[in-house]
Amino acid sequence: MADLKPRLANRVQLTTDGHRAYLTAVSEAFGPDGVDYGILQKLYGSDPQPEKRYSPAKLIGIDKDLVLGSPDIKHVSTSFVERQNLTMRMSMRRFTRLTNAFSKKVENHYHALSLYFVWYNFIKQHKTLRMTPAMAAGLVSSPMDMADIVTLIDQREGSPKKRGPYKKRQPVAA
Repeated sequence: MADLKPRLANRVQLTTDGHRAYLTAVSEAFGPDGVDYGILQKLYGSDPQPEKRYSPAKLIGIDKDLVLGSPDIKHVSTSFVERQNLTMRMSMRRFTRLTNAFSKKVENHYHALSLYFVWYNFIKQHKTLRMTPAMAAGLVSSPMDMADIVTLIDQREGSPKKRGPYKKRQPVAA
């Protein structure tokens, strides 16, 4: 939340789920008058056989609480972030459930996420927008492609160092 606040030019309405850590994080980052903040808590029923359950418990209701500022109760929703999470899970193998395609190093995980978000915002044309989100925001005038992204990375980081030839292994005497 401390990283989010300076990125915002205007007051926003923020919704989180019921995780208690968000209460402190939002109030410390935005203060009492810096954000319109609501919580959406999903209420689940009990499962008669939880040890055999693979899918989530049955949703029986939701509870919306207004926490800071004056959030519009009809816009207290986690639908957009939940949809984004689903799209990300379906687009990147390392986020699919029950997979062995996880990142073994946290740095590789960060790089994979960065590439995904560049692709999602600057390359992928969204049907509802009929353009990329970056075009809709006025950041670029046409869709980019991966070659453009590689060029930007090379300009910032420099071209990768050339690797030397591989050494041939000496045959093992029998």
